[in-house]
Amino acid sequence: MKNICLVVLALVGFGVSLNAQDIADNAIGLRLGDSDGFGAEISYQRAIGTENNRLEFGLGWRDGNNYSAVRAVGLYQWVFHLDGNFNWYTGAGGGFASYSLDNVAPGADDSDTSLLLAGDIGIEYDFDIPLVISLDFRPEIGFGDINDDLDFDIALGIRYQF
Repeated sequence: MKNICLVVLALVGFGVSLNAQDIADNAIGLRLGDSDGFGAEISYQRAIGTENNRLEFGLGWRDGNNYSAVRAVGLYQWVFHLDGNFNWYTGAGGGFASYSLDNVAPGADDSDTSLLLAGDIGIEYDFDIPLVISLDFRPEIGFGDINDDLDFDIALGIRYQF
């Protein structure tokens, strides 16, 4: 009976270890996309804790229909293993942006800053080389004169892991 319990415990432990996939300690790269124009972010991810949780920081530029912006965003993400080298993740966070309006009257104030709250959900593929590619959806709600609505940001990311 003691041997059967040890064998069952070993099999369960082996199954759990096959199902768990650790994320990289660090990853840096680009995140490209936007909701109503084009945007690019330098993206840095840092694993935290013993579970598959991480922080993601982005510093980027956005070019919308009537504005351009510089933005900084920080997110806390929970990462879950799907199958093989695929993971999915979800997260929440916030940030701030500095906007510059296009087509304003001469002498008018053409700049604004705003805060934003963001959610995040996505899927990523972790290659056998230190490279990960992701596709994510980031709904954002802004609090400012220019950015005071809900935006749906979709982007493709590619990051080097180290």
